[in-house]
Amino acid sequence: MKNFTGTPSINRLLDQIVKKGLDRKIYSDITDQAGNQYVDLVQEGGGVLGIALAGYAWILEQCGIRFFSLAGTSAGAINTLLMASLAPVGEPVSEKITGIFGRTDLSVFVDGHPRITGLIRRYTEGRPFFKFFVFLNSFRIWRVLRRHLGLNPGTGFEMWLEECLRDAGIETLSDLRKIRGRIPVLYDRGNDNAEISRVPGLQIIASDITTKSKIVFPEMAELYWKDPEQVNPAGFVRASMSIPYFFYPYRVDNIPGAGKREERRQPGSSSGWKRHAGYYGEIPETVYFVDGGLLSNFPINAFHISTGIPKKPTFGVKLSAWRKSYSKITTPGNMTAAMVATMRQLHDYDFLVRNPDYNRLICHIDADTGYNWLDFGMDAETQSALFLLGAEKAVQFLEKFDWQEYKEIRKNRHPGPV
Repeated sequence: MKNFTGTPSINRLLDQIVKKGLDRKIYSDITDQAGNQYVDLVQEGGGVLGIALAGYAWILEQCGIRFFSLAGTSAGAINTLLMASLAPVGEPVSEKITGIFGRTDLSVFVDGHPRITGLIRRYTEGRPFFKFFVFLNSFRIWRVLRRHLGLNPGTGFEMWLEECLRDAGIETLSDLRKIRGRIPVLYDRGNDNAEISRVPGLQIIASDITTKSKIVFPEMAELYWKDPEQVNPAGFVRASMSIPYFFYPYRVDNIPGAGKREERRQPGSSSGWKRHAGYYGEIPETVYFVDGGLLSNFPINAFHISTGIPKKPTFGVKLSAWRKSYSKITTPGNMTAAMVATMRQLHDYDFLVRNPDYNRLICHIDADTGYNWLDFGMDAETQSALFLLGAEKAVQFLEKFDWQEYKEIRKNRHPGPV
C-alpha cells in the first residue's frame, strides 16, 4: 500500500490539503457527529484506469468526506462495490481498497489462452509486429470468439472479487444489504442540525443485450434470479465489466418466468420486466450481459433530484478525456472504435446538456490520455503514477468546488422543495 500512499508526492498533496484548508472546507449540508461530510459518488468505467479512482476517493476521505449513495459502471462498478462492501457508511474505506490493489496482480484478470494473452500484452506494451502475430493466430482467435463470444473467461476477476467480499464477510446480496444498512446518525446543517434518515443508494450498471435493456443492479436482480438475496454481488460487477469480445459475456441461465410474456395491461407494480426494463416480449431462458459502458459509462444521473436544492452533492469522477478531440475516420477499425465511443458517451452527455449544473460536480482525471485502459500487466510504478494522478485531480477539484455557489445555481435553475 505504501507504493500508493507513502510516496513523497502524496505527502506533498497532504500538505497542500492542510495549507489550503481543504480539510475544513464545507462540501455538503449532511454531516455526522464526527464532523464528516457526506456526498453521493458516481464513478466512470475505464479498465485498469480505475486505479485512479482509488486515488481520488482516498484524497476525499483525507478531507473528511464520506460517501453515501454510490454508482458506477465497469471499472467504476468495481470501486463502487468495494466501497459499499468493505466498511459501513461513514467509515473510511479507501485505505482498504488501496491495500487490495497494492497486493493484486491484475494480469490474472486476463485469463484466456496463453497465445491470446500474449497478443494482448504485445498490444498494450506497443511491441512491434502486432498485426503480424494477430494474423498468425487468426484461426485461434476466430475459434475462441465463435465458441465463447469473447477472448477471456473473466473467471479470474470474478473469483478475485468474491474473495475480496468474502474477507469482508459478504457472500450474498443479503449480506451486502446488512452492511449498507448500518448508517451513522446524520444531521442537516441547513436545518438547525436536524437529524435525517435516508437509505443509501447503490447502482451498478450493466447491458443486457438479450432483451436490449439497461440494467441497474441490485435493483433489477429479481428479473434474473429466483432468489436474488442469495446471489453473490460480485456477479453484478462481472456483468458490468464484460468488455465486448475482450471478456466472455456474463451469462445467466434459468431466468424466472422464462417462456412467458408479461401482460401489457398488468399493473407496473406487479410486472417486473415492464416496471424495471420496459420490456414486453417473451422472457428468455438465458441472458447475456456485456459492459454497462455501452449504454451508460458514466451514470451521473443516478441520484438526480429534478427540483429543489439537494442536501448533498453528487460528485462524479471521469477517467476519460470526454469529447475533447474528434475521431479521425480513415479505416473500418477506427470507424468501429468511434461508433463504440459514441454509444458509450452520448447517453450521459445528453443528461449533462440538459443539466449543466452537474458539470461543477465532476472531476476530470483524463487518465486515458497517458495510459492504456487494457494494460492489465501494468507494473507497480505505473499503477502508483495512476493513483497519484487521481489524487492530484481530486485536490484540484476540491479546491475549485464551491458548495454555496452550487446551491445558488440549483436554486435558480430548479426551484422547488427537495
